[in-house]
Amino acid sequence: MTNCTSRRAGFTLIEILVVVAIIAILAAMLFPLGLRAREMSRRATCASNLRQIGMAFSMYLADWDGCYPNTNNPYLWMGRYWRWPLDPYLGETMQRDPAHPNDPLRSEQTAQILWCPSDDTAQKKFDSTSYGYSAAFYHLPGQIAAMTTEDLWKYDRFPCATQREEYVTYPDKKVLVAEWLTNHDSISVGWWDRRGARNYLFADGHARYLHASTLNLAATGLPDPNLTVGGIGGRDVP
Repeated sequence: MTNCTSRRAGFTLIEILVVVAIIAILAAMLFPLGLRAREMSRRATCASNLRQIGMAFSMYLADWDGCYPNTNNPYLWMGRYWRWPLDPYLGETMQRDPAHPNDPLRSEQTAQILWCPSDDTAQKKFDSTSYGYSAAFYHLPGQIAAMTTEDLWKYDRFPCATQREEYVTYPDKKVLVAEWLTNHDSISVGWWDRRGARNYLFADGHARYLHASTLNLAATGLPDPNLTVGGIGGRDVP
């Protein structure tokens, strides 16, 4: 009886290196796809946040005789300010910072739907609030026409004026709330820039992901939903 032994050797170094190289190539091809899929999921979550915010505004309007939030604060468009009048309608409990109970810029806990999961800046600088509320909903159209970009954050020249739901001429074309930064794009810029794209919530409650360059320009020449031509009665998209 002949004793047979296998002559099959293990993998050679070259074969192992080839396999490793193939795995590395496949990983390099799949990694961007994985990142893109994750970002698409985050973008969808962000759009869902805005739709829920839209429902909160609808409930607010129902309780306040069709009037949009107006606290007589010219900087109400900033997320850290407008979140408080909407608090009872957001479905989440927000808590003031116990160390600063009268400071609306600080909270111990804010509503999760006010933060876009792709927005790292908001967590660091804006108390986890990613969305801005159009100033056109608490200023007269004539005031909006006369305002500059600096009036929104630097000056206090125009008294606030409560606006009503019935004044919205194009609810499917007037932005109510939107991401402040382009959190899902390759660049990070705010409303006063023609580059990038973001999620927008319109007055009729629908949310859309749009490039800033597709928006109608405000009187300032920028795609700014705060200073829409025609104010609350104007259109931010064609």
